[in-house]
Amino acid sequence: MTQRPVWKRVLLKLSGEALMGDLKYGIDPVRLGAMANEISQVVAGGIEMAIVVGGGNIFRGVSGASQGIDRATADYMGMLATVMNSMALQDALRKLAVDSRVQSAIDMQEICEPYIRGRAIRHLEKGRIVIFAAGTGNPFFSTDTAAALRALEIGAECLLMAKKKYDGVYDADPETEPCARLIERITHREALERGLRVMDSTALSLCMDNGLPIMVFNMSQPENIRRVLRGERIGTIVTVEEIEKEES
Repeated sequence: MTQRPVWKRVLLKLSGEALMGDLKYGIDPVRLGAMANEISQVVAGGIEMAIVVGGGNIFRGVSGASQGIDRATADYMGMLATVMNSMALQDALRKLAVDSRVQSAIDMQEICEPYIRGRAIRHLEKGRIVIFAAGTGNPFFSTDTAAALRALEIGAECLLMAKKKYDGVYDADPETEPCARLIERITHREALERGLRVMDSTALSLCMDNGLPIMVFNMSQPENIRRVLRGERIGTIVTVEEIEKEES
């Protein structure tokens, strides 16, 4: 980080799929190591960073429910997958001599700390990375919602949404619409009204109601986290309407 960062404290949301690399499921050690290295360089520049990792590379609650598993049970299984990913990320950071803590919304005292807001903030103030695991600890809520909730609880200035394949938010589904165009800037309300794929509607509404900006970008490109924090125009920024009006 050679330039002054735009934000001092951020929360990074990583999808579980981002840890797969080119694998069909599970965790790719090479991809995990590269991600940990990028994160370590960001923190070395003085950024206070918390992380929420999804579990879709191991188990996805909605998918499990569609296969006949009770939805609440499937969601709890998905939470356990996020704990596994969080521990893997912590191990990769430890190998780079980066101090981090995993805090779980489900009590697992033998392997990680319970989620305690004040303790998490104190870790961040001491320069440690805090990895929030097990979502919100409740079924029927996604890790996107957990990321929005934890970002607000710790006073993060921006929520960074790292995507595996896409460069940001598009005006249509890029998987089905080859001509879909990248949107560089949009409000929370417009994204909700248009049903755009920023995050789930509960999480997006939570960010809108509390004025939390969201940066959506492609994690697969080298140094993109640092580029975002330097204020470079990559991906999509989602802001409240008042900011849009002030800058117009």
